[in-house]
Amino acid sequence: MSSTLDPTSSPVAADVADERLIQGRGLGGLVSAGWSRLRGGELGALPVVFGLAIISLVFYSQEATFLSSRNLVSITQFAAPVGVISLGIVLVLLLGEIDLSVGSVSGFAAASMAVLVVDKSQSLVVGMLVGVLIGTAIGSFYALLYTRIGVPSFVFSLAGLLAFQGALLYVLGDQGTIVLPIDSGLREFARDRFLSDVQAYALLAIVVAVYVGSQLLAARRRRAAGLTPPNLLLVAVKGVLLLGGLGFLTYYLGIDRGWGYLFVLFAALVVAMDLVLRKTRWGRHVYAVGGNEEAARRSGIKVGRVYFSVFAAASTFAALGGILLAGQLTSVSQSSGTTDTNLTAIAAAVIGGTSLFGGRGTAYSALLGIMVLQAIQNGLNLMNVDSSVRFMVTGAVLLLAVAIDSVSRRVRSSSGRG
Repeated sequence: MSSTLDPTSSPVAADVADERLIQGRGLGGLVSAGWSRLRGGELGALPVVFGLAIISLVFYSQEATFLSSRNLVSITQFAAPVGVISLGIVLVLLLGEIDLSVGSVSGFAAASMAVLVVDKSQSLVVGMLVGVLIGTAIGSFYALLYTRIGVPSFVFSLAGLLAFQGALLYVLGDQGTIVLPIDSGLREFARDRFLSDVQAYALLAIVVAVYVGSQLLAARRRRAAGLTPPNLLLVAVKGVLLLGGLGFLTYYLGIDRGWGYLFVLFAALVVAMDLVLRKTRWGRHVYAVGGNEEAARRSGIKVGRVYFSVFAAASTFAALGGILLAGQLTSVSQSSGTTDTNLTAIAAAVIGGTSLFGGRGTAYSALLGIMVLQAIQNGLNLMNVDSSVRFMVTGAVLLLAVAIDSVSRRVRSSSGRG
């Protein structure tokens, strides 16, 4: 089925003219190329997808309701707010830095929003806008500390964790807890709004059409540039699998409430960030700085601007996630954004496949990682397991993810893949 590309055939694409880049053709060639990438340490999302499947089977064997449509809808809903916070962590990790304060920032921004809306009688739009801008301002301040003074990200974000947890208590004052109005639009959006069947299938058709269309457009551009186009057979297979997988999920979740507005917003943010990282100059600069800062600086990239934008974006995502979480819980309290939220957001990015060493990872790391953590938490809750066990299991999964990242990085280095 497979055959080796003849380097003497004409014309030869520019990117495979070098004999070291000769590729196989057909299904056998694809399998061979995939196996070669795995041996070279290019694991991609395979470990986390495999782990999620194992987790699902284990919990399903112990408690059949784990894979019920109602429970899966609950998992997606509760995963979304912390997943939004984790998106910012992915950006910071791509630079090889860390932000330990995202939980505290999310709680402080949500508390500020709640005070404005409930105590000061401001509109929800004004409250949410102020809350998000607070996150942007905090991230910008972090960036100035890093780029102008040289304070390590671990230090200023640890200080921020403590400072903004104190700011949360100060803003809430003696009340301790602020309950959002029962008719709040934020509360309805985060808890009660779901796509209808027509809306869900229409969105599914758009997603698949955009994916296939973008791949065909990329093939046309690469062919016009004299480069190897994507394998159209593989594009067709991926399109069919995407259509079948999302179609079945849409049908199955629709047995209960379907796709929630909150999760759809999270998924849209993930897709948008993935496109920004892969298709824009800014995204390429983020990977370049995370891979080798000095090389990026010598190539003319404004490294300081990249750090500024990433830290600002990370805190903005933290603030937005905190506001969405407040809407889902219908209140803000002194425990909002505490250690559990903080560590879950960071762990999700790492478990999803973002490297702690910088330069490797995608926006989908946040989606995959938070689904793994939420599945673990949900499954253990169904089994009435104590929360102490949940923390130990989560810690073990995090350690396993970092170990896999370290081993694959070592294999990539030894195989010359970077």
